[in-house]
Amino acid sequence: MVCSQVVFGMVARADRNVTPEDVAHSEQPDLFQPELYFNREISAIVFIRRVFEEAQAERHPLLDRLRFLGFVSAQIDDFLTVRYAGLQDQEIAQVKDVAPDGMLPGQQLEILRVLLSNLLHEQQAYFRGKLLPQLDQAGIHILDYTQLNRAQRESAARYFRDEIFPVLTPLGVDPGHPFPHISSRSLNLAVSLRDPVAGELFARVKVPSSLRRLVPVPAASRSGKRQAGESLPEQAFVWVEQVIAAHLDQLFPGVEVVAAYPFRVLRDADFDIQIDEAGDLLVTVEQGLRKRRFGSVVCMMIQSEMPAPIREVLTENLQIAPEDVLEMPSPLAIGEVADLTELNRPDLKSPPLVPRVPNELRLGQDPFSAIQHGDLLLHHPYDSFSSVAEFIEAAARDPQVVAIKQTLYRVGKNSPIVDALLEANRQGKQVAVMVELKARFDEENNIEWARRLEREGVHVIYGQVDMKTHAKVAMVVRREGTGLRRYVHIGTGNYNAATARVYEDLALLTCRPEIGEDASNLFNAITGFARGISYKKLLVAPETLRSGLMERIEREIEQQKAGGHGHIIFKMNALVDPAFVRALYRASQAGVQVDLIVRGMCCLRPGLPGVSDHIRVISIVSRFLEHSRIYYFANGGLADDELLIGSADLMQRNLDHRIEVLVPIEDRALRGHIRDVTLPAYFRDTANARLLQANGEYVSIVPPAGTPPFDVQQWLSQQAGA
Repeated sequence: MVCSQVVFGMVARADRNVTPEDVAHSEQPDLFQPELYFNREISAIVFIRRVFEEAQAERHPLLDRLRFLGFVSAQIDDFLTVRYAGLQDQEIAQVKDVAPDGMLPGQQLEILRVLLSNLLHEQQAYFRGKLLPQLDQAGIHILDYTQLNRAQRESAARYFRDEIFPVLTPLGVDPGHPFPHISSRSLNLAVSLRDPVAGELFARVKVPSSLRRLVPVPAASRSGKRQAGESLPEQAFVWVEQVIAAHLDQLFPGVEVVAAYPFRVLRDADFDIQIDEAGDLLVTVEQGLRKRRFGSVVCMMIQSEMPAPIREVLTENLQIAPEDVLEMPSPLAIGEVADLTELNRPDLKSPPLVPRVPNELRLGQDPFSAIQHGDLLLHHPYDSFSSVAEFIEAAARDPQVVAIKQTLYRVGKNSPIVDALLEANRQGKQVAVMVELKARFDEENNIEWARRLEREGVHVIYGQVDMKTHAKVAMVVRREGTGLRRYVHIGTGNYNAATARVYEDLALLTCRPEIGEDASNLFNAITGFARGISYKKLLVAPETLRSGLMERIEREIEQQKAGGHGHIIFKMNALVDPAFVRALYRASQAGVQVDLIVRGMCCLRPGLPGVSDHIRVISIVSRFLEHSRIYYFANGGLADDELLIGSADLMQRNLDHRIEVLVPIEDRALRGHIRDVTLPAYFRDTANARLLQANGEYVSIVPPAGTPPFDVQQWLSQQAGA
């Protein structure tokens, strides 16, 4: 694979020609050597490529593959505007700090440009060569404007006149009209004009985001066939920028339109909040959002056909280096074809998952009585998120409930959770909500929710200036008998009903007194100035989470050395933190079996003799986004094993710069189910799982001869419906 070759072909440093094999076979390998680490940024691109592989997997229905293609485009944009932009900033500032793998920022940028260009071209080629013909065969025709017949062009002209023309704003560039601001991620047309008096002119036309990217036109009379004699519904679309380009004469009457070339600009989307400048966090975040719109240009995407003079106008005015101009075939931003997944074509989509509701939480039953009888574990999306919403709704209605406290990170629109919190406030209950304003790309939505909650009298906390609150915790305080009892929900995913349908997550509902006490202390630390809090059960970042996990890894090492059967199983989104990579290397060297499910970035190299030969790493990318974090330690036997779930990945930002929570699963039956049923099922997957090799390549896992591929998500879906 290209990615594997890049990872290890480019990291050699002039002053160190030590190969990874030399490191692995040395008597006492230096676990700080760069050859033992995958590059974080390259690993992120390798993950995006795995998503692209799902877009190419014929086992997925056609519109599902379009959805994966949309994910690829969104992930590339996010990577460029945050991670790539950060490396550019480091290079400009001449930062000389090297990554754990030994590369400087400039070296990483050089490699990433190649990887991103290759990925974008492959994505375009696959869309044009494979997906478009299959969509056409299914009766969904995405046409170029040149392919339209007379009736379709007339329809497009009417659409332009009625829906597009009124919202367009052509902006000419001359001494009296300065070069306009090009907003990040927007699609634009660079228009070359010729005026009989003024000569050659340049203008920019922005394609407003309010316009649908694919303009519907009448379908031609051809008909695809699903089966003999059975017609498919016919639908046809044309790209909106091509419709605009075909009618530019109406925007520039009296001037000759020579040509128009689409382009996109991506800007730095990250902004830092300085502690001494943040008098009002909400105002500061709002100001940061405005700055984001005017952030420095990270890269520009253009069509290969754009002539040099037009390209020079753009690069000079946008102050962008030639190496950060990405050329690709038409059309740009093809990820927006994922909008077609909204079409009413169930024959081209996966069957909808009907999530189960645990018997204890059936509608109309008292969730508090159910939790009193024992801890409850929810596994979304297989278990309905409605159970979580109804837990908060029941608290809002219950006259015995006196207080609700909750963290909100990414809420989404039309939130039943927020509606329930507002109702609880109206019922006179004490409601305190920690709304994280710094959740990247969700800031505006969270500001809107925070203001709505505040307007109705809810106690709203914006979090701490210097760190994000990423923990997913809700606490309900209820008066029972002569005292108060705390009911706690702690999960791995956001309180977001929309993403809960497509994100895989775990959540615990419990009323264990020590966990309730810890939750109270956590909220006091978030809302007030509490310091030096000790937690009895929870691991909380940045205070105890890093040290708590480290202590458990070291304990597993000591037990293995003492003759035990050490076993560590982690499931997470990313493994980046160098200290944890080294700790897991030490565990492997001691003989501890380390099994890792790492969906995205992984900087650890498995399978190196003498270093990581007891470590296995798989990644699963499929229909649902694997999002749960699970940390399991055998601890000498089933009676004493430990399993924690929560919000934290093994990344420096999660461990040291965020408020995160891991909660132990103390109920033996629930712990045993995750240990003996759920986690083994993930490691049995041969449909979606990829095994990470020591050279950085991810390879498919081949099922035993005569055995069909095992799809863990499909199996879990079937269990939900059983």
